[in-house]
Amino acid sequence: MMRYVIATAALMAAGVSMPVKAQAQAEFAPVVDRPTCTRDELKRLTATYVEAQRGGDISRLPLASNARYLENMETVARGDGLWNTALPIANAMSFHDDTRCKTFTEIIVTEGGHSYVIGTRMYVHGGQIIRIDSLVTDEGDWLYNANAYLRYTQQEDWRPLNQYQRTNPAEMIRGANAYLDGFADKFTDIPWGRPCARLEGGLYTNRDNDPNASCEIGMPAGVLYIVNRDYLIDEEMGVVNIYCRFGSSEDGMPDSHVFRFIDGKFRQIHTLSVDMDDEPSPQANDDGSNAE
Repeated sequence: MMRYVIATAALMAAGVSMPVKAQAQAEFAPVVDRPTCTRDELKRLTATYVEAQRGGDISRLPLASNARYLENMETVARGDGLWNTALPIANAMSFHDDTRCKTFTEIIVTEGGHSYVIGTRMYVHGGQIIRIDSLVTDEGDWLYNANAYLRYTQQEDWRPLNQYQRTNPAEMIRGANAYLDGFADKFTDIPWGRPCARLEGGLYTNRDNDPNASCEIGMPAGVLYIVNRDYLIDEEMGVVNIYCRFGSSEDGMPDSHVFRFIDGKFRQIHTLSVDMDDEPSPQANDDGSNAE
């Protein structure tokens, strides 16, 4: 396989045309390895996305004609996604990566008859959105409680960091990977900080606002591999957001982890996990405790 890749690259560099099969038109806009965008452009897009979700009108966004649409890591038709449903948004928070040209927006809905906590990735290139990837969690998903998620998100400090508080992007990726690797290898070097609070679906680990609280609350027993990791880094916010699957690359649990670094250590962690099983997962109470 590697020989084929090297040979293909050499032929392309030499200007040799590839077989028709290799040149087949992609059904969806491809994810670009070196996309172009600006931070201001990404901020405008996330603001527009929030208003589009509030109104249930995705056509407000500059969508590529062959954009790909995913919901819970499954490809869907543009007209079938939740972004076509008007939602009374209680809180929205966005992160922007102008190197990789990706955005992540966390939306919380607590009213209107159906609650949600939604995480949406947008992939941008040349002024257009080429991919939208939403994780939609609601009742029955892992530790879900939108009321608790809203309560503790609004209590947390999510202001941009001062320059001296920021962490090198490579170190942010290393630390986040160490955390996810810890599900399979309990000896990884994870950058725990204090205070640190983890908001998982609705479960909150620092309900007493303890100034010495840690997110180091132990990993579940056993070996579980976290795969298909896709990274977004917002240096100003000290955030790395990872889309991934728990277990299988094909049908493992879709998941989003947001890690907030301050001075090189974890200080806030937000997670959204979509339970693909028929049986409902444990839920959280409105005060952020475990309902079981």
